[in-house]
Amino acid sequence: MKFHEFADRWNSQSLAKQFLLTGGLVSFAAMILVGSFVTNLIEAAVTRNSAATTALYVDSVIAPLLPDMQTNQMLGDTATRALDETLGQGALGDRLVSFKLWRRDGTILYSSDKSLVGKRFHPNENLQAALAGRMTAQFHGIGDDVGRITEQASGKPLLDIYNPILQPWSGKVVAVSEFSEIADQFQQSLDQARLHSWLAVALFTLAFFLALSVIVYRGSQTIDSQRQVLRQRVEELSTLLEQNRALHTRVQRASKRAAALNESYLRRIGADLHDGPAQLIALASLRLDGAALTDPANSGPAREHEIVTIKENLDEAMREIRRICKGLILPHIETAALPEILRMAVHAHQHHTGTTVDLFTSGASPQLSASARICIYRFVQEALNNSYRHAGGIGQRVTQTSQNGHIIIEVADRGPGFDPASVRPDGLGLAGLRERVESLGGRFIIESSQDGTKVTMSLEVDEMEPA
Repeated sequence: MKFHEFADRWNSQSLAKQFLLTGGLVSFAAMILVGSFVTNLIEAAVTRNSAATTALYVDSVIAPLLPDMQTNQMLGDTATRALDETLGQGALGDRLVSFKLWRRDGTILYSSDKSLVGKRFHPNENLQAALAGRMTAQFHGIGDDVGRITEQASGKPLLDIYNPILQPWSGKVVAVSEFSEIADQFQQSLDQARLHSWLAVALFTLAFFLALSVIVYRGSQTIDSQRQVLRQRVEELSTLLEQNRALHTRVQRASKRAAALNESYLRRIGADLHDGPAQLIALASLRLDGAALTDPANSGPAREHEIVTIKENLDEAMREIRRICKGLILPHIETAALPEILRMAVHAHQHHTGTTVDLFTSGASPQLSASARICIYRFVQEALNNSYRHAGGIGQRVTQTSQNGHIIIEVADRGPGFDPASVRPDGLGLAGLRERVESLGGRFIIESSQDGTKVTMSLEVDEMEPA
């Protein structure tokens, strides 16, 4: 595994897991180091204390048997026999494995191994320390190779002690006693001290590590929860920014389309006025200038017929003007609830076209802004008009539902349908409705097939301005 892959996997873990792994390894290493250090200190202290006690006891036993080592450089037969008898019997004899008495120059004055008496050796480190006045000791556990294992000491721990022998009145080191004792009890005491020290270090390290782990775990949980909340906030902000961009794009597009739509509406109104009332009024004006009315000689039924025709043309023009005005002016919907707005739009369409429209409403009636009321009314009005023009008003229905905080209005028919892709983007009908709905942040959907057409609009109640 490459380093960067390991780093990525490591960074993907939580802080608690990282601490448990790293802290566990560091704590284990610290426990080993501290435990070894403390155990060595305890072993040295226990060895020194046990050796001092044994040395004091041995010194108290053999010191009276030794001659003045300051004036006598050799042991006599009497002192040798006394040492043999003392060291070979009793409690001391059972414990001692070997005993040597060293002169300052490295000569062995006495030894339990008679073959070594009188020989001279170079002093080792422990012997040199004892000649300098310091008592030293060295412990050999079971199985250690000490080079002098006897049948008596086979398979048993040994404690080597180098004890300086001092001149009573001067305190000068005149000889060194080296002896090895069987250290069964010392081994038990040492093992117990090691066990207690390791247990103490392990328990303290474990308690310390657990306490830190709890703190780090709680901190990690807090950081993870805050990170999760922050991630959710960032996602929400990203979604809102995306929605704002989409809304901004829609508003810009709707703003650009608004001018074009207004101009188109004005042209359509102008065309309606020109093709309807203007033609009728022009016809009436021509008849007014006709000979039937301007010639005084004409009278009687022909003149009256002409007047009646002119009046009918003017009446028809007035009706056309009222129809156009009625289509431009909205009914009073400022205070109307959503079901009432839908009923007014459906009733107006039925009155003008003589067709039947089924109306279905459900859900609560939220408070709507003026722009939302106008948008809904115009949507139903224009969708029903398109259905009447292109589908003959067959199976017309209007359905209003509420879902997840959205108002959903559907206008459907059972006409032959059409291809939604063929709708001109600069048209006044469906394109104008789309721009009107999307300018309020809503959704506009057209679905058409050979079984009919359904036009749907959706507005989110919470995003609409207050009523």
